Order: sequence, then C-alpha cells, then structure tokens
Amino acid sequence: MAATFLEREDDRFDIDIATSADEGIIRLSNADFDCVVSDYEMPGQSGIEFLETVRENDPSLPFILYTGKGSEEIASDAISAGVTDYLHKQTGTGQYAVLANRIINAVTTYRTQAELSDRERRLNLFFEEFPMGVVEWDEAFNFVRLNDTAEAILGYDETDLRGQSWEAIVSESDRDLVRTVVSDLLEAGGGYHCINENVRKDGQQIVCEWHNRVVTDDDTNDIVAIFSQFQDVTERERRKTELQEYETIIEALTDAVYVVDGEGRFTYVNDEFVELVGYDRDTILGSPPSLIKTEAAVEQAEHHLRRLLSSDGPESVTFELTVHPRDGDPIRCEDHMAVLPYTGDHFNGSVGTLRDITEHKQREQELEQQNTRLEEFTRVVSHDLRNPLTVAEGRIELAQDACESDHLNKAADALERCQALIDDLLVVAREGTRVREVESISLHTIAEQCWQHVATEKAAIQIATEHHIRADRSRLQQLLENLYRNTIEHAGEGATVTVGDLPDGFYVEDDGPGIPGTERGTVFNPGYSTTEEGTGFGLSIVQQVADNHDWSVRVTDGSTGGARFEFTGVECES
Repeated sequence: MAATFLEREDDRFDIDIATSADEGIIRLSNADFDCVVSDYEMPGQSGIEFLETVRENDPSLPFILYTGKGSEEIASDAISAGVTDYLHKQTGTGQYAVLANRIINAVTTYRTQAELSDRERRLNLFFEEFPMGVVEWDEAFNFVRLNDTAEAILGYDETDLRGQSWEAIVSESDRDLVRTVVSDLLEAGGGYHCINENVRKDGQQIVCEWHNRVVTDDDTNDIVAIFSQFQDVTERERRKTELQEYETIIEALTDAVYVVDGEGRFTYVNDEFVELVGYDRDTILGSPPSLIKTEAAVEQAEHHLRRLLSSDGPESVTFELTVHPRDGDPIRCEDHMAVLPYTGDHFNGSVGTLRDITEHKQREQELEQQNTRLEEFTRVVSHDLRNPLTVAEGRIELAQDACESDHLNKAADALERCQALIDDLLVVAREGTRVREVESISLHTIAEQCWQHVATEKAAIQIATEHHIRADRSRLQQLLENLYRNTIEHAGEGATVTVGDLPDGFYVEDDGPGIPGTERGTVFNPGYSTTEEGTGFGLSIVQQVADNHDWSVRVTDGSTGGARFEFTGVECES
C-alpha cells in the first residue's frame, strides 16, 4: 500500500519491495538504491538491526524508519544507529505525501553530499598529483596546504608554512608587486597571473610563475578557497634575459646578421642585412643564400660549414666572399660563421655576420701600390742615389790630394750630410716607427748598449736608472740612438749624456747649450736642425716612436742647463 501511494505522489519513484530484512540485504547487494524505507517490526530482524547491517556496508545511504510502533527509545536507538529520518505512521493517505517529501529530501541531500565528496576526492587527487606546485590559501591569504611539488620547489614542509602569510616566501624586492596581486584576488578584480622572485627555505632566490584562482560560493559570492599553481622559471627567465641582451647586442651591431636553418634557408636577418643586400625582408626570409651569392660562393660557404660540422673542426670560421645585391655593384664581404647548437642529433643551421670590406680591400690595394712605390724609392735612394754620391766623394778626395781648397772641404761636408740624410730616410722607409712586439726591457742595459753604437771617444754617459719598462726593443733602440746622436751633433763630442728615472717614465739629458724656449715647439718637426751637419729627421723619429708607444715627450732644461727630453706615460715594472 505504501509503495502504491508513493508512486502516485511522484512518478520519479521506482520502488522495489522486500518482505524481510534478509531479503532487503540481498536486494541491496545486487543493485544500487537511492533510499531504504523500513518498518520497525519485521520477521527475523527489527528495523534497527536492519539499519545497523545496512550501515556496515554503506554508512551514508539514506535510511528512513517508517513505523507504527513509536517510542522515544526506538527513536533514540535509530538515531544512534545512523538513521537518516524517523517517521511515525499515521492514518489516512496524507501521510504518504509526507513520506514522499521525506524521501525526496533525503535523496537530494544524499546526492548532493555524494557529489561534494566526489568533487573533494577529485580535487584532492588533482591537488596531490598535479605536476606543478599547488598551494591552497585561506581568505586572509595564509597557507592552508601544499602539494609535494610545491614543497620541493620552495624547500619547505607543509607544516613549516601552514598558517603563515604569503610574505614568508616572497623576496623583499617583489612584495609590493605581490601585495597588489593579493589585493586584486581578494577583491576578485584580477591579479590571476604573476611572475615574481621567491625565497626558498635555504635562502636561495628563485623566480616563479604563479597562476591564481579564487573559489567563491555561488549563492553568497563569499570566498570559499584560493588556489595557486606555480612553477620554478628561474632558468627560463635567465635565458629570456640573455635572449633580450643578445637581441639588444644584435640590434646595436653595424654588421649584417643572418641565421640559416638546417634546410639552408634564411630564418632571420637584421636591418643591416636588409640594407646591405637591397631585398626586402619578406623576400629574404625563406630563400636560400643563392639569392645573394653565386654558385661558387655558395660552394665556398658549404665547404666552411662542413669544416664546422667535422668532429675536429673549429668553433667558427672567417672567410671572404662576394655578395651580389639586388641593385648596384658586387660587395666584397667578410663572413664570420658559426653553427647553432644541436637539438639532440638535429642540425639547426648556422648563424653569421657579413661585414662590408670593399673599402678595406681598396685601401689594401692602395697600400700595396704605395709599398711598391716605397720599395722603388728605397731602391733608388739606397743604390741609384748613393752610388753617384760615393763617386763624388771619391773624386773630391782625389782633388784634395792634388790641391788645397776650402771649396773642396765644403763640398765634402755637403756630401757627408747627404749620406747621413739618406741613412735617416732609409731607416724610416725600411723600418718605420710602428710598435710591433712589446716586452719587458731593462732601461739600464739597453741604454748602455745603444751608447756603444754611437759614442765617440770623448763623449761620456751616466746611467742612473733601475726601471724595467714595457716597450718594443727595436723602436726603443731607435729612440735612444737618435737622442744620443742629437746630443753629439748639438752639444759636441765631449758632451756627457745622462739617462735617469721619472716616476712614470724616464729622461735623457745632456750638458750642452740646451734648446731655446722659443724653439722647443718645433724641434720634433721633420727637417728641423740647428746645425749644418744635422738632417732634421732624428728628433722627428723620436717623436713618432714615443707616439706609437702612447708616451708623452717634452723638452725642458737639463739639470746642468743642457737639453732634457722627458718621456712619461711609460709602463714601468720596477
């Protein structure tokens, strides 16, 4: 009768009837039910005993004790056994509407709780198994729990952080940023994504990327929970920063930059490359290098690429090639090429720079022509000019033997000056003054050696130096010998030369008449000389040698009134 009236009350009910508790247990074990409605007095087992058996198998299945035998003791026992509802039978059919309502409420509650339990189970599974770090926060943004990944990233156990504020893991420099994100989250105004610097338990600073989510109640819109998923992106951010730095460097380069992929096609070119070749970027990208190179130039580049790819090959290569732009004359370029890092065994291509060396090659050609002319000049000076001067000197000597004449003596002096001038010109033409190899040199030793090359029997030298200086030995000898010759020419063969130390260099002085203050600004000019015997190139060479060493030189009075040459800015090691 109860089943009949319940089905009339609600057509959603699908009712199965058992006439004993034992039969009810069998039916429950063979099928799924949403609710049990049981009497109290039944054959074999009472309704309470039946409830206890059901609860052993399913603690949450709705169970309504519907009985005509009501008492406080039975109600108390039913509640203790875990009954869902207790309803006393009444007379009339209206009681079945009440029973139907109780069943619907019980099942609705049961299903809701089951769904919540299932959601909680899935949420816990998601929380623990998610590959990223997960943190649950309370409404004040204090730690509630962490999954294992979060503990590994931060170096804390959950018990270390539970109840603590987010500030416990955020570096001081980023707290204002995170404080804004927290505020936006709590106000549901945004702030769901953030990259900031965190501090591990061991003090190590790491950069983490956070994705935050606020869970609110559908009805009240109150915050139920806050979850954050995060990962350690320290290495990614470092590479990102490096990439930005590389891009800045590339943008600042004046050379053309290109990247060719493993299939031999351009994948990147900078603005300088576009300007160099004259094609627009869309045309270049995806095209092979043959767009701007001849077949021979392509084969040349492939040859050097094979060198780079060989097991014992260099890390980079530099070679010259000719680039054919869209318009205009071919451009001679210097190509600096290297191989991009492999991805496993996959070849990713090459990267390089092109530098326009057209003008440089033209200057090289002009320099070669100048060197050829210089060699011709040197040949003329050393052979074609010196030979007739030597003949003239011989003829003058023969004429002097035949007769006495001041004219012959002056002619002989003039020829001797010509020979000295030729010697100085040859020194500049053949050796120059360019510094080639710098080494540590004892100033005392080299000053003494140079003196042996130019000294006369009457001249004297005083060497008062302990310096070791960094210089080109050949050029330093050139400088000292020219200073010695200058002293003997201007101060006389009986002069005394002194070489001494300065705090950042050295000096060479003599005891001769010195150099007037009005002439000190011109003594280093080529051709300047105060004697008829001087060529005027000696001090010019001294100036050039000093300049090429980045030294400063000045002329002043010597300690005894003679000329003093001071060299400063010298790298001294003593």
